[in-house]
Amino acid sequence: MAIFFHKHETSLALKNRRLLKSFLLKEIKTLRPNWQKIQLNFIFCNDEYLLLINQQFLNHNTYTDIITFDLSPSEKILNAEIYISLPRVKDNASQLSISFSEELHRVIFHGCLHLCGFKDKSKNDKLMMRKMENLWLKKYKSITG
Repeated sequence: MAIFFHKHETSLALKNRRLLKSFLLKEIKTLRPNWQKIQLNFIFCNDEYLLLINQQFLNHNTYTDIITFDLSPSEKILNAEIYISLPRVKDNASQLSISFSEELHRVIFHGCLHLCGFKDKSKNDKLMMRKMENLWLKKYKSITG
């Protein structure tokens, strides 16, 4: 079971990497105990790179903060890539009047929750997704101070 953080044409000083990895693995395994192997690759990038991915793979011509690709070969293995635009996260944090770190963690958790089966298309799905994001944020804050 492994989680990796990569940077593509951007810089990021992600604090508590080891703690974040163990937190994510624990929470994911709580929601999906049948997964025997978990490999997540987070790729932190800029707007232009994520826009190209959005256009190429999803046929969307819009900026976004996150795109999650589930590449799992079976129901017992999670293998995924999660692309996160740091400029979008920064702008969202500013608009919401919260810290960059809080918004970054929310987006990271959002991608993981999608992989665990949570959706965000309908009003009820969005409410449940936000509830789970908030729960994970609260749990994570309780261990990081």
